[in-house]
Amino acid sequence: MKLYRDEAVVLRTHKLGEADRIITLLTREHGRVRAVAKGVRRTSSKFGARLEPFGVIDVQLHLGRNLDTITQVETIAPYGRSLGADYSLYTTATAMAETAGRLTEIEREPAPQQYLLLIGALHALATRRHAPSLVLDSYLLRSLSVAGWAPSCYDCARCGADGPHRAFNAAAGGAVCDGCRPPGSASPARETMSLLGALLSGEWDDADASDTRHRKEASGLVASYLQWHLERQLRSLRLVERA
Repeated sequence: MKLYRDEAVVLRTHKLGEADRIITLLTREHGRVRAVAKGVRRTSSKFGARLEPFGVIDVQLHLGRNLDTITQVETIAPYGRSLGADYSLYTTATAMAETAGRLTEIEREPAPQQYLLLIGALHALATRRHAPSLVLDSYLLRSLSVAGWAPSCYDCARCGADGPHRAFNAAAGGAVCDGCRPPGSASPARETMSLLGALLSGEWDDADASDTRHRKEASGLVASYLQWHLERQLRSLRLVERA
């Protein structure tokens, strides 16, 4: 038997047959993995509750041709319990999990930085360390950065001219100067651009002190930047309650 063990976060689950589920995991060492959890929908299942979305687990799997099989599960952090009890937190976590899945679409390609970013964001959500919208936008910006698409929040993304600048364009790579500004660029407040920079670099004192109107404007820019690079909308992002 080809068994392996890893730490993982549950991204999503869906039903298979009468009693099984297919579990999509983002693992620390093996990237994104899809696996069958047999019998977990039965009330007698030993580890069905441990495979709820957003939970961090220690999992043993049997390597399969198309789908692996989960043979053992131990809970490390049951974030799904607290996140599932609050609609705002649940939809925010769902958007994060969908993003993580999109950014790790090649199965079994190791993505340890994406894994660590996701569990850190889920922890911040579950412990209510910061406003959910800030945690989400910070996670989206940083996960895109790890994927190679870091936005410029200060200097011009096209020519490198020192900022701050008055325009933002997703296709151009973020902040753009007047000379490089494409038609249709957004003109966010300077405080909004500063907030984007704080969220990208993890300067939480500055982010937590931001004004609601700048948070809303930042969320719109992050959503457009995410959509440009993923080349399609996140279904779950539309359900997120924005502050």
